[in-house]
Amino acid sequence: VGIINNDPNESGYRTANDADMKEKFTEKNGYDASFAYSLKNDEQISAAQQFIQDGVDYLLISAADTAGWDTVLQDAQNAGTQVILFDRTIDADESLYVASIVSDMRAEGDTAVNWLKEQNLGEYNIIHIQGVMGSAAQVGRTAAMDEMAEAEGWTIVKQQAADWNAETAQQITQSVIDSGQDFNVIYAENDDMARGAVAALDAANISHGVDGDVVIMGFDTNKWALEEVLAGRWNYDGQCNPYQASYIDEIIQKLENGEEITEKTIVMEEKGFDAETITQEDVDTYGI
Repeated sequence: VGIINNDPNESGYRTANDADMKEKFTEKNGYDASFAYSLKNDEQISAAQQFIQDGVDYLLISAADTAGWDTVLQDAQNAGTQVILFDRTIDADESLYVASIVSDMRAEGDTAVNWLKEQNLGEYNIIHIQGVMGSAAQVGRTAAMDEMAEAEGWTIVKQQAADWNAETAQQITQSVIDSGQDFNVIYAENDDMARGAVAALDAANISHGVDGDVVIMGFDTNKWALEEVLAGRWNYDGQCNPYQASYIDEIIQKLENGEEITEKTIVMEEKGFDAETITQEDVDTYGI
């Protein structure tokens, strides 16, 4: 098995995702697994080509970008290597991979922006901090916000990529504070960027969370982030489930037994957590 993933240090979500894969795909469980990591699509594609040349039976891919995979997936098919996507979707014909175990990033975004609409704020002036441009998470979560903002007449004060990085998100937020522009919502496409944005607010003594001046929204449900929601310092956190390895293992076992894969796409069940309703049990159950 050749496993291509994003950098485990990218986020708490990715650290948990990588640990889940390493725990499942072990010699004890009947696997000879090799891992390759990159946040760049071209480097991931090069790793995939190498795995195909090495003759792996299965190629597992969490793509850095949704585009550009057709040729290497066709090469895998020609070589008899079976491809299983995890975590993120790609723009490729379904015939080029066996199965896809993914989060519905657009649904995550829709759940979040619908929640925000239901808050009935007097006005919506939003700092939108994006992840790595072109990634499935960024594309889905951004599309949800863009469409809702246009439909509802919300103002996007700033929309900029921080590449999942807390310090970059802090700088973006600080730049808006320094500009003197009014804002009352921070929609950050992952928890680390939300944390960075909050650091800028704290440094400027701007209140946030429940009964604060700024609504804070993140994604991934890191345990520490859910604790921020529980404490009322954040308002919302959207779940992104990192635990896909058992689903992949089940598919591989079926293929090894000659069974047909009838469910091409498995979408992880995910929800959003609100500071007004979250419980300690939610933190303990869903925190990663």
